[in-house]
Amino acid sequence: MHDPAALPEPTRAAAAAGRHLRTRWRVFACVFAFGFLGYVQRTGVAVAAEHMLPELGLTKTQFGWLLNAFLMSYTFCQLPGALVGQHLGARRALALIGLVTAAAAMASAAVPAGPASLLVLVVVFAARLCLGIAQSALFPVASGVIESWFPVRRWGLAQGLTVTGLWLGSASTPPLIAWLMSGWGWRTALVASSLPTLALVLLWVAYARDRPAEHPGVTAAELAELAGNPPPVERRIGVADVWRLLRDRRIALVTLSYFLMNYVFYLVTFWCFVYLVEERRFALLEGGVFASLPFLAAAAAAGLGGRACDQLCERLGTRRGLRVLPLVALPATGLFLLLTGAVTSAYAAVAMLCLAFACNELTEGTYWAATMRVAPTEVMAGTALLNTGGNLGGVIATPTIAALATDHRWTLIFALGAGLSVLAAVLWLAVSVDDERRGAATA
Repeated sequence: MHDPAALPEPTRAAAAAGRHLRTRWRVFACVFAFGFLGYVQRTGVAVAAEHMLPELGLTKTQFGWLLNAFLMSYTFCQLPGALVGQHLGARRALALIGLVTAAAAMASAAVPAGPASLLVLVVVFAARLCLGIAQSALFPVASGVIESWFPVRRWGLAQGLTVTGLWLGSASTPPLIAWLMSGWGWRTALVASSLPTLALVLLWVAYARDRPAEHPGVTAAELAELAGNPPPVERRIGVADVWRLLRDRRIALVTLSYFLMNYVFYLVTFWCFVYLVEERRFALLEGGVFASLPFLAAAAAAGLGGRACDQLCERLGTRRGLRVLPLVALPATGLFLLLTGAVTSAYAAVAMLCLAFACNELTEGTYWAATMRVAPTEVMAGTALLNTGGNLGGVIATPTIAALATDHRWTLIFALGAGLSVLAAVLWLAVSVDDERRGAATA
């Protein structure tokens, strides 16, 4: 082992730079936090509904339509939000997203108490609509940050960790909101859970920059690691660029596969608790605990899958490396879904459901990294199209599952998920993404 003191001064400086925590990871920590808090704010109202609905005089049907206002605006504003984000730049765009998200979440807490009225419905509807519009740009803009700050060969890891953040936010929301409600009421719970976003916005504006070269903390070594990345975009993304993306066969195939794969995403997200309580006969408290386990499994799997995607691309080349995880993990998702419905033990069903969702989320980094590689100069718009397809899958899957669950046809629900997962994997055989330019350094 070499003695650092015996090394020449330039060599010691290079070694120190190699050990230095890259500024990109501090910037990414903010992006991770935006995803985490964004999911707390979008799902917190569903937990608060237990106390919120009686006080406001809302029915579950009315509340369902109010929640759907978020999903619809979130889905159909992906591309417009990404184009605005591209125009503003990631620094200003994420700050605006954070401010509007916090304001919209808090607005629901300002609704006057009493019997349901037109005012109550309009305020809550507008709040959910604004929340969906604001958050529609969150992950496309985050992809723009990743494209600028991370070497190409680390895009999968960064995207996977972003998904880890949102699942940790999902798992944290029920106990957090429930604890705040138990002590201070549902209004305080919604406001208090939004305050950290305001602090995050201040930190982001003070620390982040759109380009690494503009940041005073970025070293020459870190800039050299980004030498293989696509050049910064110096113009607005126009209609012609969007039309070209829409006609790109590779983006169409990846988006269609993501559309199919997201059936499982929404199955577990919205119906896991219902399945465990109504079909597997868990008590409410026990069901709530076990229903959080698939989210934790997904959080771990997303980060691991992103890292594995990068390693496979390095070893096998981009074209083959991007295909491996979807071709292996998505059929495994289908197998574990079938086993979820087939096993007799309720606890075994929980384990199978965790494995199914973990396999499903292993592929998240691959989907997003593949889209970024196909459209390296239109990352925000390209990933917005991807996420539009994924959420359209949710728009269709959610009422379909609801109709089948009403008749307790869970075997069919899981079989449908298994079939769609396999079909999503098969589509990857037709996805061909060329190797990126060599020379992008590792993180």
